[in-house]
Amino acid sequence: MIDHLGINCADLAASKSFYDQVLAPLGYGRVLDYDVAVGYGVEGDPAFWLSSYADMPAQREVHVAFKAADVAAVQAFFEAAVAAGAEVLHEPRPFPEYHPGYYGAFVRDLDGNNIEAVFHAYSAPA
Repeated sequence: MIDHLGINCADLAASKSFYDQVLAPLGYGRVLDYDVAVGYGVEGDPAFWLSSYADMPAQREVHVAFKAADVAAVQAFFEAAVAAGAEVLHEPRPFPEYHPGYYGAFVRDLDGNNIEAVFHAYSAPA
């Protein structure tokens, strides 16, 4: 996944629902869930945090790239994100301009953040 990253959300309940759907295809889920924050990842490693604090200002777009196990997981992430209401930024495809083997999909979440699923060992079909 990532070590950890936290973002503030306008509607924590809606964001939880969105990320429950989007992260499941990548093998990640809720690890800790508090009144004002929720940690996602794998058991014992909450690496991605959502929070909602009334006294925090609106923040600018954040980019988060989640590791994907393979191309199918990138596609499943993308489909789940679109179904959950994400704005499409880049459909799943190779991004050789980043590096050989880079395969990703980019969407904008419910709070305007740029989120991505990426697989780093893509090999184009012969």
